[in-house]
Amino acid sequence: MILLSITENIHNWLFSVMPEGVASIVEMVLIAIVYLSVFAVAGLFLVLLERRVAAWFQLRIGPNRVGFQGLLQTMADAIKLLTKELTGTDKADKFLYNLAPYFVIITALMALAVIPFSKEFQAFDINIGIFFLIAISSIGVIGILLGGWSSNNKFAMIGAMRSGVQTISYELSVGLSLLTMVVITGTLQLSEIIEVQKHGWLIIQGHIPAVIAFMVFMISGTAETNRAPFDMVEAESELGAGFHTEYSGMKFAYFFLAEFINMFIIAAIAATIFFGGWLSPFGITESIPELGVFWFLIKTMILVFLMMWFRWTFPRLRIDQLLTLEWKYLLPINLVNIVVMAALVWLNLTIRL
Repeated sequence: MILLSITENIHNWLFSVMPEGVASIVEMVLIAIVYLSVFAVAGLFLVLLERRVAAWFQLRIGPNRVGFQGLLQTMADAIKLLTKELTGTDKADKFLYNLAPYFVIITALMALAVIPFSKEFQAFDINIGIFFLIAISSIGVIGILLGGWSSNNKFAMIGAMRSGVQTISYELSVGLSLLTMVVITGTLQLSEIIEVQKHGWLIIQGHIPAVIAFMVFMISGTAETNRAPFDMVEAESELGAGFHTEYSGMKFAYFFLAEFINMFIIAAIAATIFFGGWLSPFGITESIPELGVFWFLIKTMILVFLMMWFRWTFPRLRIDQLLTLEWKYLLPINLVNIVVMAALVWLNLTIRL
C-alpha cells in the first residue's frame, strides 16, 4: 500500500527522532495541515465547478479570462477576499460577530476528518462515525445564528432565524435516512459500513427502501446546507444576503467556503453510505487499493453535480412550503421506510451479490 507505507514511514521517523509526546503533537499538526489543504483546494475547485455548471445550464460561457479556461478565477477571488477590508456595524456584538464564522468553518473541518477517502486516508475512524457526523453538523447552525443575531441587522436576523427552523427540521430526515441504512449494517463506524458493501452497495442491498432513504437524504442534505431551492437563509432577492449581510473579506469567505465544503461532505456521506465509498464498481480494481481515493472522489463529484443540478433547476420554496415538505412528507415517509427496512433485514430479504 503506497499511501499506507508513506504514513507509516513518517510516523516511525517522527517517533525515532523526537520524544513520544512531541512526536504525537507534530504528527497531529501535519494531519491538520493536510486536511486544511484539502479543505482549501476542494473549496476553490467547487466554486469554479459551480460557476461552470451554472453557465452550462444557463447557456452562457462562465469564467474564461483568468488563467487557462478561467481556472485561476477562484484563486483571484480568494486573493481579493484576503485583501478586502473587514467591515462591520458599530452596534454589533463584536465578540460573537467575530466568533460566528469560526463555528461554521471548524465544524465543517471536524466533519471532514471522519470521512474515509480510502482505506488508508481517514484521519479519525471512530465507532460512532455516523452519530458524530449528525451531531457535529447540528453545531454548525450555531455559527449562522450567532452571525445573524450579533450583526444587529434585521435582514441578517431573519435569515438566521430561518436557518434555525430549517436546519433543525431537516436534521430529522437526514438522521433517520442514515439510521435506515444502519439497520442493514448494524454498525455506526464508517469503515465497517464500507466493508459490508463488498457484497454489494447498500443502495442495492436494501433495494426500494434504500433508494427512498437515498432520495430523502439528498433532499434533506441540500436543505441543511442552505442551498437552492432551500436557500431561504440567504434569499438574495428579499434579504440581500441573509445572515452574513454585514460580513466582508475573509469573514464572509469563511461562510461562503463552508457552504461548498458542507455540500461536499453531504455528497461524501452519501457516497460512503449508499455507494460503497472507496470500493470500485463490481470490484474491478480491488487488487489496486491505491485507486480507492479515485473511486471515492468520482462518486462524490457525481453527487455534488446532482446537488448543483437541483440549484439551477428548481425555484426557491416559500418558508411554508419548505416546512410542509419536511413535516408532512419527508418525515412520515422516513418513519415508514425505516420500519420497512427493519422488516426486510429481519426476514433476511436484503440483496447480497
